[in-house]
Amino acid sequence: MLGLMQSQPLLISSLIEFAQRHHGDGEIVSRRVEGDIHRYTYRVLASRSRQVANALDSLGLAFSDRVATLAWNGYRHLELYFGVSGSGRVLHTINPRLHPDQIAWIANHAEDRVVCFDMSFLPIIQAVHSKCASVEHWIALCDPDKLPADSGIPNLKSYEAWIGSQKDQFDWPQFDENSASSMCYTSGTTGNPKAALYSHRSTLLHAYAAALPDVMCISARDSILPVVPMFHVNAWGIPYSAALCGAKLVLPGPALDGKSIYELIEAEGVTYAAGVPTIWQMLLGHMKPAGLKFSALQRTVIGGSACPPAMIQAFKDDYGVDVLHAWGMTEMSPLGTVCTLKNKHLKLAESEQTEIRLKQGRAIFGVDMKIVGADGQEQAWDGQSYGDLLVRGPWILSEYFKGEGGNPLIDGWFPTGDVATIDPDGYMQITDRSKDVIKSGGEWISSIDVENIAMAHPAVAMAACIGVAHPKWDERPIVVVVVKPGMELGREELLKSYEGKTAKWQIPDDVIFVDAIPLGATGKMQKMKLRELLKDYRLPGL
Repeated sequence: MLGLMQSQPLLISSLIEFAQRHHGDGEIVSRRVEGDIHRYTYRVLASRSRQVANALDSLGLAFSDRVATLAWNGYRHLELYFGVSGSGRVLHTINPRLHPDQIAWIANHAEDRVVCFDMSFLPIIQAVHSKCASVEHWIALCDPDKLPADSGIPNLKSYEAWIGSQKDQFDWPQFDENSASSMCYTSGTTGNPKAALYSHRSTLLHAYAAALPDVMCISARDSILPVVPMFHVNAWGIPYSAALCGAKLVLPGPALDGKSIYELIEAEGVTYAAGVPTIWQMLLGHMKPAGLKFSALQRTVIGGSACPPAMIQAFKDDYGVDVLHAWGMTEMSPLGTVCTLKNKHLKLAESEQTEIRLKQGRAIFGVDMKIVGADGQEQAWDGQSYGDLLVRGPWILSEYFKGEGGNPLIDGWFPTGDVATIDPDGYMQITDRSKDVIKSGGEWISSIDVENIAMAHPAVAMAACIGVAHPKWDERPIVVVVVKPGMELGREELLKSYEGKTAKWQIPDDVIFVDAIPLGATGKMQKMKLRELLKDYRLPGL
């Protein structure tokens, strides 16, 4: 016997329609590429999203055709989020920080028909447009008077002229909620980048879950600043959750330096912000010397890579801001866990609470996880046993676009590539990426633990731990360090700081000081590139 409830598909168009009807005057604030601040409301966003849908119809795009973007976090990009997916096409966000050859390969693999881009990325478009065989239309996200007279790009249109001639009335189509809504390529796999293809259903379920109190705790009383890019796993789903709840949305554009982010947080009364650790390093680096404080910021979600304990403590102790450690992947839409305390933890001492907050957190409803040993057997949730982390759920990838890489699942579970522990309360802690863990004398050393101790030193701006070959122990850890400007730090001083904080055999064998650590397109440290740069390095005494 079936239930007698109405059957309505979960579609992205319903989010913007809801936001318009119930939160029409809710604010959306954007720092534009031009540098000025733009303001409008969910009501205007909905209207312009419908113009986008009509404009796509005018180009003759079919259902499920791909529309690509190379754009910062801004209101025009947001309109494409709803106008493209809502009309039944697939939004394809491309990471503009990738090499142009990779961008061209991705556009061809996705068979993009339209590319919409911010003017700051015009040089990239000029470099790749002749290599993108499937792309028929190039749209510059600007006013007509900002369009270059001689760009060298055929059929280049101004976004405002393109949608400006369209009606703002559009009947959003109804279709199967399992239809593709957006796609995002990940370079965190072997070989060529592979695409996660999200559905309307998975996106809405993820938006619901992300807004829950024990996850991002998003409400109509929030002013949200997603510093995480809209080209990085749909800004962790925040644009969708914000529309679902009617939250004020503050979009930072290309200005991601500490000063610009701080000014935006204060000017717009931001209560909640989200981003990767490198962004918050720049923010704290700007604030501390100037003696600045937050007037409204209450919490920030930090993910993308492990958050150093020193950063969590600085936010909490110096600025009264709660850090929610989070973990996920492009293949997971991306949220998997968020670290919030349970009721029974509230009476614990601050130091004991901090120990919990340092973990990546517990699974949110919709995500199931387990850890397995080398023999494939599930490991105990005792906080000590570690193994490969596997996940499954309704917004987790079943296979990559076009079947690239074959079937990635193991008995229905997606292998994350992370090594982790899970404690009896369900709190998961990443001990390393499986490719980064250091195997020394039959034991594993967590590169994250080594990095966190280094990051706690007041003179360290950034630290990366990698393993190097050793004739007796197979591998030994070394730590590569960037020193904060104006400060001095010696090898022996840093190594001495490890004493009493970790087992003696886990202390790195050497410290290498560099001007910069290579970062990937999403702000993560590129240890593969670091290993390549240090391929001729030999440990002292060998």
